[in-house]
Amino acid sequence: MSINIVAIIILAALAVDRILHAAADVMNLRHGGTGLPDAFRDYYDAERYRSSVRYTRVNTRFSWAAGAFGTAVFLGFWFAGGFPVLDGWVRQAADSEVVRGLLFIGALVLARGVISLPFSVYKTFWIESEFGFNRTTPSVFATDTAKAFLLGIVIGGAVLSAILAFFIHAGDGAWLYCWIVAVLFMAVMQFIVPSWIMPLFNRFEPLEPGPLRDAIFAYAAKIDFPVQNIYVMDGSKRSGKSNAFFAGFGKSRKIVLYDTLVENHTTDELVAVLAHEMGHFRKKHIQWMLLAAILQAGVLFYLLSVFMTSPPLAEAFFLDSVSVYAGLVFFAILYSPVDMVLGFLMQAVSRKNEYTADRFAVETTENPDSMKRALKKLAANNLAELRPHPFYVLLNYSHPPVADRIAAIDKMAAATIYPMETTTTAGIP
Repeated sequence: MSINIVAIIILAALAVDRILHAAADVMNLRHGGTGLPDAFRDYYDAERYRSSVRYTRVNTRFSWAAGAFGTAVFLGFWFAGGFPVLDGWVRQAADSEVVRGLLFIGALVLARGVISLPFSVYKTFWIESEFGFNRTTPSVFATDTAKAFLLGIVIGGAVLSAILAFFIHAGDGAWLYCWIVAVLFMAVMQFIVPSWIMPLFNRFEPLEPGPLRDAIFAYAAKIDFPVQNIYVMDGSKRSGKSNAFFAGFGKSRKIVLYDTLVENHTTDELVAVLAHEMGHFRKKHIQWMLLAAILQAGVLFYLLSVFMTSPPLAEAFFLDSVSVYAGLVFFAILYSPVDMVLGFLMQAVSRKNEYTADRFAVETTENPDSMKRALKKLAANNLAELRPHPFYVLLNYSHPPVADRIAAIDKMAAATIYPMETTTTAGIP
């Protein structure tokens, strides 16, 4: 088997990606652990700081092992002729091109899931348990895996069938029809996920009446932000880590607090966290990111229509004949360097948006100290990296390092006089 220029490009891109991330990892490991920043001394004792440094090291080495194994399996399958063997099997198994595509892509996705499953088990039940985060039982883990698998078959299978059918039967306009399907899918999922899919995995209880609920609704009224309800999610069912998020749009929108977040933060801190999330909505970050994803999907489908049935692309993976379903997989592999670059750009925009949302929270709550305390507690509770290397941040972070966010809040507060705060207690009464 000989390799062509397309295969060389893919191999070169894979090598560059691995080298860049390995270099960033090494720089990050050397850069971290150089001392606890002064701003965090009230939230980390010596033992907790050592644990946060070790947590980073353990996860980095784990990612090296998982990445090396995955790459080795992919290259082995590729150069052992696995793709033509699989293609021959699906051609014998079905006459319909759409069914062949579902079998071909489904087999690859299933194989990838099976290969990654032991790593997921190890990370959940060994690494996360070692550092006191894991609360997932084997039963919950197995149920989650089964539900995700079934949802992938139902939802993923339906969308994939539509895309394959258009590219097989719709001619030159197929990419446009696929783009329309993708946009509709994104829109529909904004309503389906909060109302139907998320409750399959977690319980969402309305926040009970009390000081916390009153404070959140009072803040929302102050900034004229429509809030119908706030939900508490049983995040402690799986992990001791904390978070908060918004999901969906319109009437299906959920404002969600992890129960671990409510347990560990004061009312003022929780209001600051939600003010940050509301800032994303007010500054239209979510809408702009969704628009960017829609435009990216359009470009992706157009390029897919150009390269998908290219003979050199099929030859790179040792196939004698082209097909829509194989071309879809191979183009995704070929496109990965472009996706990597776009990922860097999107993460840079995301980091900028986080600073903007922090500013919105501080300006509207007029309480920078609560926002800073919330960030510090989240970092301490989640064993966040406090001194990540800038190059590592560039490649991997969608949020700025927490120390940088606090420094930005301090700079903002120094330029503004805020009223003296009053601290209230945490929790759901």
